[in-house]
Amino acid sequence: MGNRFICMTKKDTRDNNHGSKSKRMGRSQRKLMAEEEFLHRQALSMALQQNHLSQRFDGSMSRRIGSTSSRRRNLSDSFSNGKQAPDFLENIKFKKFVLVHGEGFGAWCWYKTIALLEETGLVPFAIDLTGCGIDLADTNSVTTLAEYSKPLISYLENLPEDEQVILVGHSTGGACVSYALEHCPQKISKAIFLCATMVSDGQRPFDVFAEELGSAERFMLESQFLIHGNGEDKPPTGFMFKKQQMRGLYFNQSQTKDVALAMVSMRPIPLGPVMEKLSLSPEKYGTGRRFFIQTLDDRALSPDVQEKLVRDSPPERVFKIKGSDHCPFFSKPQALHKILLEIAQIP
Repeated sequence: MGNRFICMTKKDTRDNNHGSKSKRMGRSQRKLMAEEEFLHRQALSMALQQNHLSQRFDGSMSRRIGSTSSRRRNLSDSFSNGKQAPDFLENIKFKKFVLVHGEGFGAWCWYKTIALLEETGLVPFAIDLTGCGIDLADTNSVTTLAEYSKPLISYLENLPEDEQVILVGHSTGGACVSYALEHCPQKISKAIFLCATMVSDGQRPFDVFAEELGSAERFMLESQFLIHGNGEDKPPTGFMFKKQQMRGLYFNQSQTKDVALAMVSMRPIPLGPVMEKLSLSPEKYGTGRRFFIQTLDDRALSPDVQEKLVRDSPPERVFKIKGSDHCPFFSKPQALHKILLEIAQIP
């Protein structure tokens, strides 16, 4: 027994080391899976509470998702206790990301992105637009892009005078990013359009989806998804896809548990803001630094439509996520995170 380790061959040593590494990797993988499952349960719990609140329209909750995770608190503590932050953080001048959801979604949809950014030492903040997520406004009462974007604009206007953020907009949230670039350009260091409605001056967000939904005029007359919140004899106030349509359009590559989260969390989409033509000037919107992230397995905003958007209004740079559906924060969170970090480090 005492000579066992001395007599081991190189092969025995390699096999033993390989076994130890496998065990360590197995433990690490299980830990990561457990942490992701914890985050998902937390997001689902908040979504269920939000679903209850959105029906009652009372009460209040934080607009920021996931800030109670012990894993992220421990990371923040380790930086404050003298441990060195990642070297690349020195190359990032503005570390705050403001995340703007798309149609029907809310701040809840960014839970994976928030966790990944915070783990890296960055500062994410997810906004609920008016009538979305846990915002208590009735969706049927939101008629303009200004009203819809008000939580975002208020947040930007209340930043310290010398502070700027990296703004990320998903899907129709891209119109809110464009609106913010026009009204608060001094607060935005970079604007990232994530498979988003990066519209030109005089264009409506809805126009970008015309390939899937038909013309705006036809949609208003014939769509089965319209909601008449003020009565059937009044103009429609919003729209909401059926669950089966949403699964096919938005989540064709997303995990079942994230689709389940979305099914209990998504709210009707205000019609007025997506039908409004944007007024964008070269002096304000035109001076913003824009970046576009394309999703290449997207059925809601096809890759061809996304290519047309970047041709019609070329951004500073274009990035692509292979195998991603319309919701890369669900289907490809690591790839999205990598691109966000790369954009943040661009001088």
